[in-house]
Amino acid sequence: MKKTVDKEKMSFFKLFIKLLPIVFKAIPGYLTLTNVVAVIHGMSFALITIMTQSFFDSVSDVINIGVPVRVAVIAGIGLGAASIGSQILNGFHNFLYTPMLWKGRGILSLAIHEKAAAINAISYEDTDVLDDINKAKHGMHSSIMMVEQVMMIFTFYLPYVLYMSWYLFRLKPVLATSMIIVFIPLMAIQIIRSAVFSKLEDEVAPIRREYEYYEKCICDRETFKETYILGAAGFFKELYKSALKLLNAKDWNAELRTTLMELLMRVLTLIGYFIILYMLIVALIAGEITIGAFAAVSTSIGFMFTIMEEIVCRHVGNMTREIGPVRNFVRFMNLPERKGSIIKINTDSGVSLKNVSFSYPGAKSKCISEINLEIQPGETIAIVGENGAGKSTLVKIMTGIYLPNEGEVSIGDNSTSKIAPSAIYETISGVFQKYQKYQMTLADNVGISDMESGNEPDKINNSISEADINIDERSFPDGKDTMLSKEFDGVDLSGGQWQRVAIARGFYRDHEMVVLDEPTAAIDPIEETRIYEKFAEISKDKTAVIVTHRLGSAKIADRIIVMNNGCIVEQGNHDELMSASGVYAKMFHAQAKWYM
Repeated sequence: MKKTVDKEKMSFFKLFIKLLPIVFKAIPGYLTLTNVVAVIHGMSFALITIMTQSFFDSVSDVINIGVPVRVAVIAGIGLGAASIGSQILNGFHNFLYTPMLWKGRGILSLAIHEKAAAINAISYEDTDVLDDINKAKHGMHSSIMMVEQVMMIFTFYLPYVLYMSWYLFRLKPVLATSMIIVFIPLMAIQIIRSAVFSKLEDEVAPIRREYEYYEKCICDRETFKETYILGAAGFFKELYKSALKLLNAKDWNAELRTTLMELLMRVLTLIGYFIILYMLIVALIAGEITIGAFAAVSTSIGFMFTIMEEIVCRHVGNMTREIGPVRNFVRFMNLPERKGSIIKINTDSGVSLKNVSFSYPGAKSKCISEINLEIQPGETIAIVGENGAGKSTLVKIMTGIYLPNEGEVSIGDNSTSKIAPSAIYETISGVFQKYQKYQMTLADNVGISDMESGNEPDKINNSISEADINIDERSFPDGKDTMLSKEFDGVDLSGGQWQRVAIARGFYRDHEMVVLDEPTAAIDPIEETRIYEKFAEISKDKTAVIVTHRLGSAKIADRIIVMNNGCIVEQGNHDELMSASGVYAKMFHAQAKWYM
């Protein structure tokens, strides 16, 4: 498996070409309208320059050669109308930018989640990919700004700059040439900033993920109780502060270096600005330009410098600073997705594992080794073994969540490597040890496992009953409509109650195969036995897999698979395994002592 995303250093041009269709697909209307307005807005400044020269030349003509005053008045009205129109366009242009940005961020955020769901599930065991996801979220916010800033340069700034360059060149070629030369130092510093901050983003992404985790340990609702009871809040606080201090230090060093260099380049640019003003005055005295042209250029040259500085320092500067996060966003969106045929799986052939081996990313040894297993349709099997034996990993492989590194897994004669995950999961239900506590009503918590069928009241009631959830007024004051979240003015449940909700969720989903991966750890053994017996009854004629560390519950299975160090060391029913006096028998007798 490829360990992480391609680290190719995409050029800015290649990056923009890849980014543009992603952003345009998210906000086509806003992006088009904003840039049409930008073109008109940019040309309005060129019109102001033309009208300024016309106005001052007409005033000069009125004074010097007796041209009628109305000519100057008309030119003044034209200049005023152009200025007012430019301000209206400026307001509308700025108004469009904010909603475009927020809508684009929302849609791209959804795109990141869809992409995260489409990549191979094993990627979430790879720390490099977790860093890439963190970087992608950070880069998403900059991606829309980068596209809009690049397009704004070409639609808003460039038409005006090109016109003014032509205008200055027509007056005196050296003026246009000088305007370009004085901004070379600022362009150079932006190229340096791009390299510095691109490298910085790669360095800080793992640190940022660290301090976010430490913050969660201190403040998160699921973790703060244990953190404070154990007296570990101070410990995590120091780790949080250390990570944040390191992050700030790296950012500070990068900012300091680039800011000092930029300051020097700005001084050089300012000197160039005064040289151009001097050249303009000399040209006026020498009679090389008219008073109107001098007025137009002198009033526009300051604005031109502002425009050029905005392009180079603000827009190009922002883009070079954010090019690292944006590059990471594009890389993540180009990650290979897990593909496969979307077909209706026929489970009549059961589940087959042939010479299956598996190891986690970065692991030196195999977690699962040379597994051969045939599960017949309608068979109930139990997988048992000590912690770390590979039980849960085997379940994830046989249900298609993970793909094996070696060998083949087939469900209904279809290889899991060739079937789309959505097609595999369509016929499978499951309850896992680390279940979700959705902050929704009890009915929604159960019905969420089969959203396509909608919340069917009778079906929900049956699932709640099958999971032995007692709906009383104290625990569920609003019955099935009780909100299971203190944060939303609802109630909180005990660990055992939440496990029953998760089990009811698994029962609610229509399935041909169901998996229970140690979902009853917070339920006492007697209650666990009752749930498993009911589970066996419900799963009659359906393929069922139970993963449990309590061997007494495994007796309901048609066959028990015993695992040790990633291998199947025994299999058979309870009586057969007890007679064999092997690993299972020893484990069973060791546990039985605790219940005597």
